[in-house]
Formats: sequence, C-alpha cells, structure tokens
Amino acid sequence: MPIFTDTEAFIAALPASGAVAGLDLGEKTIGVAVSDLRRTVSTPLETVRRKKFKLDAARLMEIEAQRGLAGFILGLPLNMDGSEGPRCQSTRAFARNLSALTEAPIGFWDERLSTVAAERALLDFDTSRAKRSQVIDHVAAGFILQGFLDRLAVLRRG
Repeated sequence: MPIFTDTEAFIAALPASGAVAGLDLGEKTIGVAVSDLRRTVSTPLETVRRKKFKLDAARLMEIEAQRGLAGFILGLPLNMDGSEGPRCQSTRAFARNLSALTEAPIGFWDERLSTVAAERALLDFDTSRAKRSQVIDHVAAGFILQGFLDRLAVLRRG
C-alpha cells in the first residue's frame, strides 16, 4: 500500500473500519499506540525495543494481525521551524520498508512536542522517573495518534 504525506489522502485510503496504530520512532525504541475501532480514542500499547528492522517489523506485523489494524500513522519529527532533518529521513525510510510488509496504508503526523506533552502528563500523574522511562515512548505514540484522531473527527464533522 502506498505511503501518504497528505492527511486527507491517508484518511481516504483507510478502510471504513478498523483500528489505527500510532508509532513514535526513536533510535532505541518504537512507541506503539492503538485507536479504538471507531477511531476516536488513542491508547498507549507498548514500547518495542529496537534491534534490527526485520525483528522490529515482525513485532509490528504481529500487532497488526492481533488488532486488525487498518493503518499506521508515524510521528514525523519535524524541526521546530517545520523543516526536515535526518530523523525525518530515517522515519520516511522506515515507512518505505514497512510498506513492503503490509497492505495497510501508512501516513505521517507532525510529532513536534509529543514527547514533551507525554512527559508533562506523566509528571502530572506523579509517575516515578523509572516508570516514566519505561512508558514515555508509547505514551508519546498515544499523543501522536490522538492528534491524528482529533483531526479525523474534525474532518468527519465536515
């Protein structure tokens, strides 16, 4: 399935039903969050410790099969001025490699400040430093996915 840089084109490519996964790609981990079937609420799911692409992708394909995922939204780590740097290139390469393994459409979402928002939320809940380090990536993925789901809700209301 193709990779979509335009949010509306990604939404149009999604099947009518099924959960969407949000991914926060880091150098050492991949945070994973999933939506409900109605695509309204994002739930942080897990953090995948990165090893090799093949192993990382195998875990994502397991999640896709278990959850019946309709698509993937990847956090795109734009610079604060909106420009793209090496991390964006890495994310786009990951998307290209993942697209060879799945029929699900893949899209991107501006992830600027998602980790900051996740950190703030965890601090608000008085989460210990050790626990924060374990969950920050999939909580950040939850923020990325929720941003997309909120945009989807606005477009649905049209």
